[in-house]
Parts: sequence; structure tokens; C-alpha cells
Amino acid sequence: MRANTLKRTLAAGGTATNAWLSIPSSFSAEVVANCGFDAVTVDMQHGMIDFSQAMTMFQAISTTSAIPIGRPVCSSPVEIMRLLDAGAYGVICPQVDTAEIAEAVVSACRYPPVGARSFGPPRGVLYGGADYFQHANEEILVFVMIESRQAMDNLDRILDVKGIDGIFIGPNDLSLSFGGDPGCEPQGEAGAAIETVRQKASDRGLYTGIFCSDTDMCHRRMDQGFQLVNAANDSAVLKSGYVGQVSRLKKTAAGPGGKTGY
Repeated sequence: MRANTLKRTLAAGGTATNAWLSIPSSFSAEVVANCGFDAVTVDMQHGMIDFSQAMTMFQAISTTSAIPIGRPVCSSPVEIMRLLDAGAYGVICPQVDTAEIAEAVVSACRYPPVGARSFGPPRGVLYGGADYFQHANEEILVFVMIESRQAMDNLDRILDVKGIDGIFIGPNDLSLSFGGDPGCEPQGEAGAAIETVRQKASDRGLYTGIFCSDTDMCHRRMDQGFQLVNAANDSAVLKSGYVGQVSRLKKTAAGPGGKTGY
């Protein structure tokens, strides 16, 4: 089976960069995947992406060395199994607020006798190789998202669920859950909760990831000890890039009196 290079990097204690896709385009996915990221996540929860689009995006990502990851619409076993069958080499599952949800996530990612994943990975075999079944349980990455006060109340039980590879923090929802505003770098209770999750997960040997809004924040989170980071998502990067281009164009095209020449 094709090696999960992301899992090997994290297992060795390294850090990894992750792109985050919300635009439903295989070409866009291919462009991003060719930028040198260790992994590329197709976001079906908040991205504008359906299942058929996600599969073509996985195909595009698979033309590169980046590891394809999926964030399902929800932590439903059916949704998770479909993404893995389509060739995702890992999942980042949202709203894992209880140990029972975490157990269901793990079970959906592992074939019997370890879990309850149904067999039939048509594209998983094409991408992973003919011996996919024999090694999938070891290669597929399972991240659960901690992003609520309820998850914090149940944190120790969630982290103790056997089969979880790592946690991924959703800072915006975590901030909202603690009464704050959306933001990737919350302060106060939510900020303290982020470090609590990271430390407790690390103490258990679990991988740690977090959503970031830009590269500077990625560096701060890696300095904090997080292993998997992403700098915003594709739509935010696209908008930021074009806003900067338009601003520079208007400055250079300004005519007499500061008026633009078009």
C-alpha cells in the first residue's frame, strides 16, 4: 500500500503543512497540491463541495506527493466511509463532542475486527494499491476536532479513545462556545483551552493540529508545539491575493488628482 507520508512525518515528531480547500474545483485543487504542501484537506463541512466534486479533487491531489485528507460534512460513519472509499488517506472529523462520537469515528475508519468500516474502496484501492485492505487500518489517519465547551468537558474521555491518531482544534467554534467572537487566536478561556488540549493530547502521544488564519499564526502555533497547521483556506488566500493586486493596480494607475486612469 502507498505509504502515508504525512503520518510518518507526524510519528517522527515533525511538523507538516496542510492546505485547506473550500472551492469545488479539481483544477484549483491540482494547483494548490502542486505548491509543496505535505497534505491537502478537502473541506465538505464548510466548503462549497459535494461528494462527486470531492472525488475529482482527490484525483487531482493524487497527481502530487501531497496526502489527500477529507473533512466530512459531519462525523457520520457513512460520510466518513465514503470519503475513505474515494481515496482520502485520512479524515479530520468535526464536532466530536463526546467519547461516543470519537469511538464511532474510529470505527468508521478501521476494517474489522478493529472497527466496522464496510469494505468496497473502489478508488481507495486505485490510489493506495492492491494490498489496500491489508494495510489501511495502519495507514489511514484519524483526527477528531475539538471545538466546543462540551468537548472540553469530555476531553479526557475523548483523548483516551483507542484508535485516534490526533486532534485538530477548530478555534473559531471553540471561541464561540466560550462566549467569544469568531477568531483563530482567541484569548481568555478559549485560548487557555487550546493549550490544555494540545498538552493533554501530546502527553498521550497523539498528533496535534490547528486551523490558522495566516503563515505568521502557523509559525506561532508550531512554536507552541502543534504539528499540523494550515494558513487559511483557498478562498481566503485567493481573496487576499486579489485584494492586494487590486490595491497595487489602483495605486499605479492613479492619474492626476489621485483618480484612477480607467
